[in-house]
Amino acid sequence: MNDSPQTDAEFVERIDEWLSHVWMVRAFLKHCEEAEEDDELRDVQRTLYDYMLALGGPLRGGDDAKYLKQAKKKLRKLREASELFQEIQPEISSHTNFQMAAQSLKIAVGQIGALIELRNKPAEKPADSG
Repeated sequence: MNDSPQTDAEFVERIDEWLSHVWMVRAFLKHCEEAEEDDELRDVQRTLYDYMLALGGPLRGGDDAKYLKQAKKKLRKLREASELFQEIQPEISSHTNFQMAAQSLKIAVGQIGALIELRNKPAEKPADSG
C-alpha cells in the first residue's frame, strides 16, 4: 500500500477510513448514559455527527472536490470537539471505554487533519540546476 495518497479519490478514501473510527466514538457517546446528563458530551457527539453528515452527500455522489472542501472547512470544529472530549473525559468517567474512546478520537482526528494538510500543501518545485 502506498503510504501517501496522490489523487483526490485516494485522499477521500483515507479520510473516510479514519471517519469510521470517529463514527464508532460518536455511536458510543450517543448511546452512553453519561450523555443524557452532560451537555458538553452531547455537543461533542453532535459535532462529530455534523462533520460526517457534511461529507456524506459528496461521498455518495462521488464528488471528491466537494468532499475535500467540506472536510477542510469543518476541520476546526472537529478538532475542537476532540479537544473538548479530551478535556472533559476524566470528569465524565474514568472507565476504560471512555479512555479508549478519547484516545481513538484524538488519533483519528489527528490523522484526518494530517491528510487534509498534506492534500492542501503546495507542491514542491524542483531545484534549479542552472
